[in-house]
Amino acid sequence: MDNVRVEVEQVEAWAAELDALMQRIGPRFARSEARQRAKAYLQGLLSPAQRKNGWQLAEMMGDATPYGVQQFLYRAVWNPDELRDDLRAYVVDALGDDEAVLIVDETGFLKKGTHSAGVKRQPALACGSGPGYSGTAGRIENSQVGVFLAYASPHGHAFLDRALYLPQDWALDAERRQAAGIPEAVSFASKPDLAWKMLRQAVERQVPFAWVTADSIYGDYRSLRLWLESLPKRYVLAVSRKESVVIAWQQQRVGDLLNALPHAGWQRLSAGEGPRDPGCTTGC
Repeated sequence: MDNVRVEVEQVEAWAAELDALMQRIGPRFARSEARQRAKAYLQGLLSPAQRKNGWQLAEMMGDATPYGVQQFLYRAVWNPDELRDDLRAYVVDALGDDEAVLIVDETGFLKKGTHSAGVKRQPALACGSGPGYSGTAGRIENSQVGVFLAYASPHGHAFLDRALYLPQDWALDAERRQAAGIPEAVSFASKPDLAWKMLRQAVERQVPFAWVTADSIYGDYRSLRLWLESLPKRYVLAVSRKESVVIAWQQQRVGDLLNALPHAGWQRLSAGEGPRDPGCTTGC
């Protein structure tokens, strides 16, 4: 009976927290129907449904078709960037810590067709990846790629920001942009530039953190490294073999330094199973 009581109390606490969150973001939706849809949509995302597509979310909401979900996402009047700002404030309120870490990474979202904004046979960059390799699929596939900023502190971790990567051929194709509903103000930006913009916004909004970490896609972008040093903020960014570092006042390529190290000086560590190599870690 005590275990049941704890579970009931937990569920009630979660429901109360969701209500408090909706009070925070409710003003972002002009109509009450949109506010109700927003709450049901969040409940669907938090549900145990394995896939969070329109049909399954509609089923969780008790709808017979996904049209209501689609209407809310594509036609209801609300600004996703304003909700992102609310999310950032919410995360800082709950998890904020001066020793927190900002984590930059990207992932791919598989797409069957070619009409979704930014979709292309392009890399999501996981272990052993190369051009066109999707880490989500474990193979080369059509995908959208998103760059994400996460926040990790002693109190927990959560997403903070996001940006959809728009490949250059998409950015230059006016007809395709119009068909996909891409705003005119959106232009091509590299993945490091997207990450840098999100990091600048976090600094401008006074998000507390001490560290930034990312893989070599971002570590090879020297302007980003120099900007972090100017804040000043500590960072751990991977770099590729082609990058150079200064040692004893001399510039040396990372690849040359690695080749000079004794083979016995390395110890292989795993951060978990990769999509192709069970012992593969980022950059291996």
